[in-house]
Amino acid sequence: MIIHSYEPDAPSITSPQLVYGDKKELCKTCAVTFSELIFRHALERFPHRLIAEIGACNGNNPIYLLDTGAGGIALYLSPIGSTAAATEVIEANWLTGAENFIMFGSAGSLDGAKTAGRYVVPTKAYRDEGMSYHYAPPADYIEVSGAAKVAAVFDELRVPYVTGGAWTTDAFYRETRAQVKARRSEGCLAVEMELAGVQAVCDFHGFRLYDFLQTGDVLDAPTYDFSGLPGANHDLDKLYLALEIAKRI
Repeated sequence: MIIHSYEPDAPSITSPQLVYGDKKELCKTCAVTFSELIFRHALERFPHRLIAEIGACNGNNPIYLLDTGAGGIALYLSPIGSTAAATEVIEANWLTGAENFIMFGSAGSLDGAKTAGRYVVPTKAYRDEGMSYHYAPPADYIEVSGAAKVAAVFDELRVPYVTGGAWTTDAFYRETRAQVKARRSEGCLAVEMELAGVQAVCDFHGFRLYDFLQTGDVLDAPTYDFSGLPGANHDLDKLYLALEIAKRI
């Protein structure tokens, strides 16, 4: 069974070194966005240079080093989904040396009354995906260790937020009312598609993950409401919050 796939002491057949050669040490912090609009804005707004490319048969994914005026921070546009996003974190570390990853994106709200007008800082992630079971012992949840630091930065900046669990799922079109009710009863405020797998990879390799979400679609409404999703996907404020977190880690 997939939940018994964790073999922490077994050597892997493949490795980033075999694919990319020797590890690079170019920066310590990397921002990860899922929005092409935010990505393009960052490249228009800040001086930057290409420092690496994550290779793939469907097109390489460039990593840029941004000059934000407070030291360089890497940035790349992540694919959606736990497996792809977590694998690219591994490769981004190898290609740049980054050990701090600031990941931000959109999510569905499981409790519209609590998340409206507030960011969600996840404290744990429900592991309804496959990637995390290869990098962490089987369990329903994985703790998000960087949550306290993100919350502290938001407190300092007076950014409205709420803390709670996130439900990571591989199956966007199989989010059911029963599952929403179950996850809400366990303290989950949002549903998304990457966090559990990325956190497991970061824990396994000793990276530090700082994650925050902006909810757009609302799953606890009588009728599914996705009118807020475009804004949650592409709101530029998330980029600047990520840069503020980068200054403080």
